[in-house]
Formats: sequence, structure tokens, C-alpha cells
Amino acid sequence: MQIFYTVRSGDSLHGISRIWEIPADSLIAANNLKPPYTIYIGQQLSFPPGVDAVRVRQGDSVYRISQLYNVPPSVIIEANQLQPPYVIQPGQLLKVPPGVLYYIVLPGDTLYRLAIRFNVITNGEPNTELIRIVNQLSSSQLFPGMKLRIPYAPPGGQGLIAYTADRGGKYDIWLYNPRTGENVQLTSGLGDSFSSPEWSPNSRRIAFIGKNRIIYIVDVASGAIAQIDQMEEGAEFKLDWSPDSSQIAYSKQGRIIMYNVLSHQAQSIQQADSTDVQWFPNGRELLFQAPDASGISQLYRIQTDGTGKQQITRNTGGRLNNSQLSPNGSFVLYTTPGVSISIIHTIELSTGNVFEVKGGPLAKNYYPTWSPDSLKIAYSSTAFEDRGYFSQVRTVGRRGEEDRIWTISNCFASPVTWSTDGTKIAYLSGCTEQEFASEMWAIDLRHPVPIRLIAGVNIQSLQWSPTAIMDGTQKTYTNTTYKVIFQYPANWRKVNEERYEGADGFFQISAISAGENLDEVCHGEAFHPLMPYGSMPSILKTRIQNQEACYIFPSADQPAEMLNQSALIVRYPTPITIQGETYNYFILWADQLHLKEIASTLVFL
Repeated sequence: MQIFYTVRSGDSLHGISRIWEIPADSLIAANNLKPPYTIYIGQQLSFPPGVDAVRVRQGDSVYRISQLYNVPPSVIIEANQLQPPYVIQPGQLLKVPPGVLYYIVLPGDTLYRLAIRFNVITNGEPNTELIRIVNQLSSSQLFPGMKLRIPYAPPGGQGLIAYTADRGGKYDIWLYNPRTGENVQLTSGLGDSFSSPEWSPNSRRIAFIGKNRIIYIVDVASGAIAQIDQMEEGAEFKLDWSPDSSQIAYSKQGRIIMYNVLSHQAQSIQQADSTDVQWFPNGRELLFQAPDASGISQLYRIQTDGTGKQQITRNTGGRLNNSQLSPNGSFVLYTTPGVSISIIHTIELSTGNVFEVKGGPLAKNYYPTWSPDSLKIAYSSTAFEDRGYFSQVRTVGRRGEEDRIWTISNCFASPVTWSTDGTKIAYLSGCTEQEFASEMWAIDLRHPVPIRLIAGVNIQSLQWSPTAIMDGTQKTYTNTTYKVIFQYPANWRKVNEERYEGADGFFQISAISAGENLDEVCHGEAFHPLMPYGSMPSILKTRIQNQEACYIFPSADQPAEMLNQSALIVRYPTPITIQGETYNYFILWADQLHLKEIASTLVFL
């Protein structure tokens, strides 16, 4: 349930935000306040998570702390189960709740108005029924003075969140649906506390290392589970899917393994002490960490046939950890040197330039994760150790610019994951001391109010699906002229033979007759003089149906009338002929949210 703080004399938004370490934008969004953001005495504010603890100092008293936080002494006494005469000791850690778990109904309040004001919104619509059910109301009628619990509502949005939790006493892989709030169990007793779900790029399968260090592959639609290998005890665990979702790469006993989940064949590359193996978007190269001849940790790239090994870094210090290639393959991030001090760095592969992320106040920065568009990194930064364990959920640009705090987790470090469309971040919270998280939260960067998704279960890790996942509501599109077949949302309607549209997106197809250089074809489409993708579109090379291809994603200044148009260009396996003209490239235009999802089903006839 949401917590409500009552505004008292002397309060201001800035002062409340500063005391509780809450970003002011988050407090404003949580209450849908309008400029000039005036608050008044007695106003009830929905309170986002903040730093709700204090370390007692010499001379402190319950009354003095209550004055500092502007909350009644009774709140502190009750939260800490203090007994008369309420003596507290220097060094003692006190919880300081900002308010109560209910809202007192005022004249003029309605369920609809409360749902709007306090963000009880699902899929863009006020979820008044959820408030009614939570409070066991027989009707929607409200009376002044009623105490209402205001719940967090499933926020809606695309995709599913896979997470590892111990519901039922055993660790397993679960799925959370942000449109419905439903949780679905994928495995039964196969997980472990270290299991981390890894979605395939087409969101059809999940790989994880589970009980007895066995690598499992789960088919999300059918629930079928396969075992593909077993890791040695003490090994570092990291799995990465190939861009076409057919292979898993990982390191084991001095080898880089590439296992094909369709053919069940594996190939390997000898590489001693390699870790953090990942695919480049072209599907023909791998990134990995390994010691150089002097034993110093470096990052390398290598062809999948074991040739062309190149050293990326010139490290002279400690171990490079958590290396992660950006989705478009243009940057790599890593952390160094270790746990007590963890600094994020990025490398621009085209120039070799290295950038340091300033990070949080204690230089403890964890779980860095690239945004889907490769422009930002989300991460967790430990802070406020003198007041217990808290971390800031932050984002930063790929060159260390625009570092920003979005919300607070009460864990020492919080795993984070980006939503399918890159507009939200999900993260873990609900920790006691340094124990496991018991809550999953999400925050929309466009309206930054934290929304709790799950509570009351130990959660270890999480990952949002890369594509929207159409929940079975798909139709098949076939075009014999352009020699393609693929899946699209069933609610979209035909505009003409090459274009379908719906309220949430569209697709259109065509073919291109151009030269042999795919890079030139992609650049020509992306930077068309009319700028259909904005002034700075990004190009991501990939492979579709084992054919070289590229995605084109728009920049922020794309004209609104383009409806978030993105593109996929794929070389035909065999050039096609239409009305006597030969075409060697297929092009698919679609809104950015659905492009990769549709592309993952594309087959050439």
C-alpha cells in the first residue's frame, strides 16, 4: 500500500525531498502536483520510498528526531517498538516512517479522482476497481473521514519480467505481467539463489543456471525445459544469447562454448580463464574478459571461428568485472576494481576512448545495464551507509554525462533492468540489513513515480523481456510478391497489401534495389534528406534468418507524425524480381516498440 505523509508547518517540497533523500520530481509525480507545486498544511502526500532511517547521535532524543523529520514522536515510537521512557542510545539505528498506510477521504473525493491523483493507473486507465476491492467497498461511494488504503496498480506496458524467487520455499524462475499483475511460475524446483534469467532476443526462451549448476533452457510458450550443460563448482556464471536467438555463449574450463539450442550442437574456442562472453550484434564476433600475457585482466574480441583475436583494453590495474557490450555493439562497459570500490567505465570501440562514470558518493556502483537504445546505463549506487543500507537507482549517458538519481532502494545494491521500450526501469528493494530483496518496483522515466509490483517474497534477480510478447494474440502475414512471412498483432487492420495499422503501432513492407554494401544502404535510409528518423538515428547491425541486416532506430527529435517509425533492412537470400526489376534487400518499417518482435518471426519464402 502507498504511504501518506501529512504536510506540517514549515514544510516545502524541497525540504521534504532533502530530508528523506527523495528526488523532487518523484514526489511531484507521485501526487500529480501542478506548477508552481504549492503544498499546504494538512495536505496528504503519497510518499515515494526514501531514506527512512537515522543513526542516533550523542544528545539525540525521540522528540528531537521527530522535529528534524517533522513527524509525530508516536510514529517513531511505534515503528521501533520503544518502551517508556523511550530512551535511545548513540549508534542505535531508528526507523523513521514518513506517514501512515491510509488516506483520509476529503469532501469531493471520488475513486476516479483518487486513482488519477495517486497513479493507480493500469494501461493508461484509472484502476478504480482495484481501490474498491482492496478496501472491500460494496459500492464506489465515499464519505469524508473514511480511511482508504491506496494500492499500487500494475502499470501496464509491453513485455514480461522474468525473475528468480523462492515462492513456495524453492527458488524458481517466474514471470510478472505488468499489464495484469499476474505472476506465473515457469520452473519447479530447478532454480538456485544465484539463478539469473536471460531472455533470448526474440523473447521465446529463457536460459539460466540452476540447481546443481545445470544450464537450463525454458520455452516460454510451451513450458518445455531442456538441460544443455553443467558448470563446474566455483565457476563464474554468465550466459549470453546470439542475436538470432539460436545459440548460447558461455565460458567453461578454459573454453568459450557456443551451444546451438536448435540443433543441439556445440563449438568451442580455447581461451584460458575467459569470462563474460557476449555476442556482438553481427553474430560473427564475441567479447570476453581474460588475462593478458602478464596476467592482467583485459577485454578482447574474437571471431566465432577462433580467428582475429583483438585486445580492446589497455588495463594496468585490477580485474575488469561485469563487462557488457551495448546492444548496438558500439560501446563496452565494465566495473573495476572490486566490491568495496566499484567504478563504472565505458569504452567507445570506434575510438578506444575510455570514460569514467562518476557514480554515487561511496564509489560503490553495481549492476550497470545498457538501455535498449545503447544511449544510457542504469545502475545501483550504495549510499547513506551511516543510516543503514540504501542504494540510489541512477542513469547516466554512455560517456558519463547526465548522471541522475531516480529513486531509492533500501538494499545495499539493487539489480536493475530496462523495460522493453526503454521508458521504465524495474529494480529490487525491501531488504533487511544485507539480506535478500523482498520487493520488485518499477519507475517510468517519463513520470517518475515508483510503483511496487511485487512484495513479500525473496527475489534474487530480474530481467525484462527484449520484445513485447504478444500473449498469443498474433496473426500471420504472408506476401508472395515480397517473399516474406511473419507474425503481427491480431488487432491491427489492413490498410493496403503492404501496410497494417492498429491503435498501438503499424508495419509496412517494401524492397530496395541497391549495391552490395549493406552499410551504405542502411546509412542512406537512416539519413534520408527528409529525416524520417530524426537528425541522429542509430544503426544496429544484426543477422536475420542468417542474412546480414540492420535495424534503424529514431533519435529523440523524430517528427511526431512518423509515429515512432523504425526500420529493418535485410539482404534477401536470393534477389527477387517484381515487375521486371530486381531487388536485393527487404525493408520492414514498424513502430519501434514492435519492430524487433515482428522481425524475430520473419521468414523468407
